[in-house]
Amino acid sequence: MWPRAVAADSQDVPHQGELRLRIARIIEERTDTILNDSLGLFPPQGGKATDAETLTRVADLVVRTFAGAIRTGSVDARSGNVVGLQRVVGEKHLPVNQLFGVAYVIERAALDELALDAMIGVTSDTWPEVGQIVRRASLDLLSGFAERLSQDAVHGAVSDALTTLHTRQVMMAVLDKEIQRSERSGHPFALILFDVDRLGEINEAHGFAFGDRLLERIGIVLHNYFREQDWVCRAGSDEFAVLLPETPLGHAELLAERVRVTVRDRLALRDYRTEEQVMVTVSAGVVLVEAVDSSVQAAQLVIEAEQAVLRAKHAGRNRVVRTAINVRSTAHPRR
Repeated sequence: MWPRAVAADSQDVPHQGELRLRIARIIEERTDTILNDSLGLFPPQGGKATDAETLTRVADLVVRTFAGAIRTGSVDARSGNVVGLQRVVGEKHLPVNQLFGVAYVIERAALDELALDAMIGVTSDTWPEVGQIVRRASLDLLSGFAERLSQDAVHGAVSDALTTLHTRQVMMAVLDKEIQRSERSGHPFALILFDVDRLGEINEAHGFAFGDRLLERIGIVLHNYFREQDWVCRAGSDEFAVLLPETPLGHAELLAERVRVTVRDRLALRDYRTEEQVMVTVSAGVVLVEAVDSSVQAAQLVIEAEQAVLRAKHAGRNRVVRTAINVRSTAHPRR
């Protein structure tokens, strides 16, 4: 704990790095209060109403990104929280001005909580610096999000900027169409979701540029491995999805296993700064769709694939887990 500072040039004034850590920790500890105070103000008067669940997800991601920006002094547009925020905003068609409004009221609510802190609150000599750090973090958050949007805008909503594969929006659209086709024709199809193991740790240890190089290589492997009629997409910051129309179910699982082995055996990368050889693996979830009807939604199948990936991760990573969907039997997709 710090003694209260008595002068601007006092030795008791905490170093800014320590001050940032304390501010971030307080915000994280009081996240629930900040969220409750912020969400009570939305939807803004005259603004487009957004469901409470979406606003809660957005606000939670904003708080996490906000605390991270305070702790490190910057926001990387490629970070998981910013990518997640962009995904929710895009999927729910949340107006950008409403997102900015959420960020603003969270900034105000955070300052209200910080003002009560005995060590760095409104009566302390460090309070002006606290206000500057918080306001700068809010601007960094919005700047990082805007940068993320502009990066995608260059390549449009069809092609991922880094890997040149189809985007998640394309994946969801074609998955909807494949469900409709399968309902009419009775043909089976499969969805494979590949998740890069420990990508966050790799980025931390070797940098985002190294992680980008890894993602590019995996994208090339997937693009070259599957048929022209298959849909290969970048589904998230560390996820790739492959939709296999009219595919025998056992064949889809075999393909996923071959990709897993190829990545493990051939995709080790060297960090040229340290000469360290970095092993790369993926975990995969395979959804084998035997039969569908109009009750099945694309989002359900994606959730099934994500849950299969989680089971693969929990089982030790670097493996393939399958699940079968047949709505005309007892194996219904989970809601």
